[in-house]
Amino acid sequence: MATANILVVDDEKEIAELVELYLVSDGYQVHKAFTAAQGFEILEKENIDLVLLDIMMPGMDGLEMCSKIRETNNIPIIMVSAKSGDLDKIRGLSTGADDYVTKPFNPLELAARVKSQLRRYTLLNPGTQAAVAEEKSGYDISLKGLEISKEDHQVIVYGEDIKLTPIEFDILYLLASNPGKVFSTEDIFENVWKEEAFEANNTVMVHIRRLRGKIKDDGRTDSEKIITTVWGVGYKIEK
Repeated sequence: MATANILVVDDEKEIAELVELYLVSDGYQVHKAFTAAQGFEILEKENIDLVLLDIMMPGMDGLEMCSKIRETNNIPIIMVSAKSGDLDKIRGLSTGADDYVTKPFNPLELAARVKSQLRRYTLLNPGTQAAVAEEKSGYDISLKGLEISKEDHQVIVYGEDIKLTPIEFDILYLLASNPGKVFSTEDIFENVWKEEAFEANNTVMVHIRRLRGKIKDDGRTDSEKIITTVWGVGYKIEK
């Protein structure tokens, strides 16, 4: 983990430098950008493992930059914004972010969130700098049109290769690892984010909605759907 490369994109230089100070002290290599354009230049040149992305920036804002990154890259993205409303968080997560931190933030908490996202990403992506390799082959899970390889971070749905972010993969893997079991939004949050659930409902629902869109569940009949909603209770994948 100590060799991970972090990209900080924030037009407020003082904040970017503060974040850099804490992350460097944790052993990370930090690249700073003050506009989206500068951020994309760094992404092209460097092997970036995680992006800390401010929303309110001149020119292209963080939401648009996040969407564009997600077109080609599944690295973790943590949104950092002064906007703390639920709708703002939902918008940030809907563009593809894995986490959302509001300003002013505790630098130690931010560093902990970075560590959590990197741990998840590197465990699921053996090719990254800080990856943990496992001696395993084939698919860990195969059921109901769904095949999952945890080692390769690969998901096949009805024969189609689906690209998921680390959070989306973890949610799908949790449900598929426990076929028939219903997980509430609180259960999903605590199992995937590894934190105590507190107002986690919207966060989980946004990721579930995005996940369903990628696996094309909305266009399937009830019997063909991968993820089933148990109204008022939670979500499950049938056996």
